[in-house]
Amino acid sequence: MANAINWVEIPALDIERAAKFYSALYDTELTVIDQTVRKLVILPHENGVGAALNQSKDFEPGDTGPLIYLNSGRDLLPMLHRVEAAGGSILTGKTDLGGNGFYAILKDTEGNRIALMSES
Repeated sequence: MANAINWVEIPALDIERAAKFYSALYDTELTVIDQTVRKLVILPHENGVGAALNQSKDFEPGDTGPLIYLNSGRDLLPMLHRVEAAGGSILTGKTDLGGNGFYAILKDTEGNRIALMSES
């Protein structure tokens, strides 16, 4: 087993608003996929672990429960600087993990607590 996690879905109440926020965060255009029973927005990823925003019945955002760490590349600051302009808020600024990289915690437009993680 290469990874403990292989797919993550982040709840959204308003998929268009969530798509706009994460598009700004990643500085790329993201598209809503309507699958009738749910609407998804696939977040940028390559091989391996992936993630999507999910708007569906009985799948509600929240700021308690598991904390998802999104890969923000080499340095999380460019992403972190886009959070507030996109409608989110920064809960914990860039924090050193003592040789294991850096993290920051934010609240997205849907009310989810999400972390960013980077090498430097």
